[in-house]
Amino acid sequence: MKTEEKNSIPQPAEKLRYLSELAVFQDLTPREMEELNRITTMSTVSKGRVFYRPEEPGEVLFILKEGRVQLYRISPEGKKLVITTLGPHTLFGEMALLGTKMHNTFAEAVEDCLICVMSRTDLERLILNKPQVALRLLEITGKRLREAEERLENMAFKGIPARLASLLLRLAEEQASNDINGLTHQDLAESVGTYRETATQVLNDLKAGGYIDIGRKRITILNREGLEVVAES
Repeated sequence: MKTEEKNSIPQPAEKLRYLSELAVFQDLTPREMEELNRITTMSTVSKGRVFYRPEEPGEVLFILKEGRVQLYRISPEGKKLVITTLGPHTLFGEMALLGTKMHNTFAEAVEDCLICVMSRTDLERLILNKPQVALRLLEITGKRLREAEERLENMAFKGIPARLASLLLRLAEEQASNDINGLTHQDLAESVGTYRETATQVLNDLKAGGYIDIGRKRITILNREGLEVVAES
């Protein structure tokens, strides 16, 4: 993993507080949290930086404290396919524990990020001593697999308007706001498997229908119920 060291990296006490806020570690004792604090590293990653590539050696668990990270793959033809975009307090890289590496996957900081990193060896040791951590990781992995299955179903059976509407509703739910910030039309297009021009046309149609408003890297949902109908069409 390639990260950048900055003065904004939290001090150990602050990092410990960050880790204790994560549900996956809530069953750890104060002593175990201190050990977790010792074996993890925290770094900042600047917006636009690809900090994990398929050829990267080693297997690690990434814990995203601040910012957003996009996981994507590149087809042999060079087309980018976004797997998911993750927000604060999420984990990724946990599939290595199931024998699946981040094969062919790139990780890029969509915003300036604060990321904590833990090696697979340390994570396995923690799980052996604290099985509750494994159960919480399985819950996270199961939720992500369900989301992937839902996205695959949308890609297979729904048209572009329904895919985009579903994506906007999911992003609004994740951000707990009707305002969806920081994503370009290109980002949205790659997330639903289409071209930027097509995504832009569909977004304009949704705007004309009064479902959304569009600003610079901002989309505001104006008619959630109507957008839900489009998403199910």
